[in-house]
Amino acid sequence: MSLLGALGTVSGAFLETVLASSGQSIVIPQIGLPIALVAIAVIVILLAVPIRRLTHGKGKGPIDPYYATRVVMLAKACALSGALLAGLSLGVTLYLVTRSALPGAGSIGLAVSTLVGSGILLAAGLIAEHMCIIPPTDPDDDSGTKSIRVRS
Repeated sequence: MSLLGALGTVSGAFLETVLASSGQSIVIPQIGLPIALVAIAVIVILLAVPIRRLTHGKGKGPIDPYYATRVVMLAKACALSGALLAGLSLGVTLYLVTRSALPGAGSIGLAVSTLVGSGILLAAGLIAEHMCIIPPTDPDDDSGTKSIRVRS
């Protein structure tokens, strides 16, 4: 994840530098982006809550493996995309702050809010992944794997 963040930071700063040096307008994130990222983060957590309840014995009924797999894959995708978007918005923020003529406070604020929103998405993806872990069956076994006993 940190590699994606570093790649995103370099890519974001490089993209802004190339756009500015070629005379085109730079990319400033819109206010809808951080709002959408936070909304997706909330949805991912809400989708993982029923799995958490079922795996810890607080819910009734069997666990649907297809639903659990889809939620885990969505959580992983959110974590990875959150890391990449956090890096991109960090690169944009660093570019905006290091310019000789500072842009309006609104553009820096939008870049920082996108950074915060993507960080929330990253955290929500990691939390949802953790919520979907099945606890070990043996209380003494910390590895999370089931032990098989062979009769001799």
